Amino acid sequence: MSLKNFFTSRVFLIQLALAFLLILAIVIIILQQLKSYTHHGESFPVPNFIGLTVDELEAVTPDNIKFEIIDSMHVNHAKPGAVVEQVPEVGFKVKRNRIVLLTINSTMPETVVLPKLTDISFRQALGLIENCGVVLGKIIYEPSEYNNLVLKVEQNGVELVQGEIITKGSSVDMVIGNNSGIQETPLHDLTGMTYNEAKEFLSSYKLNTGTLIWDASIITPEDTLSALVWKQYPGKNIRLVSLGTSVDLWLTLDSLKIEQPSLKEPE
Repeated sequence: MSLKNFFTSRVFLIQLALAFLLILAIVIIILQQLKSYTHHGESFPVPNFIGLTVDELEAVTPDNIKFEIIDSMHVNHAKPGAVVEQVPEVGFKVKRNRIVLLTINSTMPETVVLPKLTDISFRQALGLIENCGVVLGKIIYEPSEYNNLVLKVEQNGVELVQGEIITKGSSVDMVIGNNSGIQETPLHDLTGMTYNEAKEFLSSYKLNTGTLIWDASIITPEDTLSALVWKQYPGKNIRLVSLGTSVDLWLTLDSLKIEQPSLKEPE
């Protein structure tokens, strides 16, 4: 039989069809097995691990999700050893056995070395403490021949010196020189500002943040970050106050209490 006749024969065509069907069946089986192995189309929402300790994580983590702790950081309001960040975020759809990367709150607070803050201007000192992660507390004025010069730095009533180790994120009080007697500064309407915005605004005018009064709408630590000033003392009718005056703030999440803020310079 010639080669041409063989390729056109019934036997060859049947064998070719059987070979094609066999290959097709093998491909289908492989794809089905691969789909089953990779769980194609199957995904799970990432649970909320924020606030849980390692022991709690092991108890509540589902079998289809794994976790790995990759870093630690210090967060003042978080429980030591608790999760403060996660990647992917809560609710993100992931495949089976996806590893969620976690950052936990360190058990020991982070510390910084206090830079030299005395015998320099208040503005310079303010920049230095912000750069090293320390917060400005109270501003105290004392008579001095050098105006606006930092005379002392204190924490909880104890004088601090250059090189001391203090907790990052803690506050320090500054004693500032005043050679002009009692000086006055404008008091602005802080209505509608967040606590951090109001504190920064007061500091820029050399005023202190006084007592904070949170109303019943403030429930969680997150609420305190988004709460807004709705009342202050001294009130908005007071135009000028002495340098270093403490301003008490009332904060709320209730929009009905908040009026439109007025940031105009007092006349």
